Amino acid sequence: MCPPAVIGAALGASSATAAAVGTSVYVGLASTAMGVASTRLQIQGQKMQARMQARTQENASKVERQRYLNEVSSLRTQQAQEQVAMAQKLQANKARAREARATARVSAGEAGVAGLSVDALMNDLTRKEAMYNNSVNTQGQMLDVRRELSLRDAGLGFTNNMLRINRPIEEVNYAGALVSGAQTGLSTYGAIK
Repeated sequence: MCPPAVIGAALGASSATAAAVGTSVYVGLASTAMGVASTRLQIQGQKMQARMQARTQENASKVERQRYLNEVSSLRTQQAQEQVAMAQKLQANKARAREARATARVSAGEAGVAGLSVDALMNDLTRKEAMYNNSVNTQGQMLDVRRELSLRDAGLGFTNNMLRINRPIEEVNYAGALVSGAQTGLSTYGAIK
């Protein structure tokens, strides 16, 4: 770079004026360089911040998806276990009722009782079996309703968490960076001058 006096002399000024003009040009170039550097750094910083936010959102989304899948899997496993337990209760009740009817029929036969009273006893045992089966089935239906509500809540929670995690990433603000860079350049110019 040329010394300030040479630049001023080249412009046809006296040596004092030439030195002042040359210094002014030098200060102007330095402040412009500071402004450009500031603008560039701001733009790079904004891009880096956007990339980091995108990575963070991607990782948090993966974690949230896995949490949701685990929750749904747990609810479905619980449902399968309850259905097995319910089927076992119904099967055990059926066996007990069949045994009770057989015992009642044999006892009635040994006692010499027959006809309507034996039929009434069999009907009563069948009614008790049906009442128990109905209560087990009703309980199963209520559990299914509760589970469906839990699954719906889990889905809504997942959606809300994904919306919270994946907020829009701000675009690089080129205009703001240019204005800020210009302000930095002008401040530098004022400070040097």
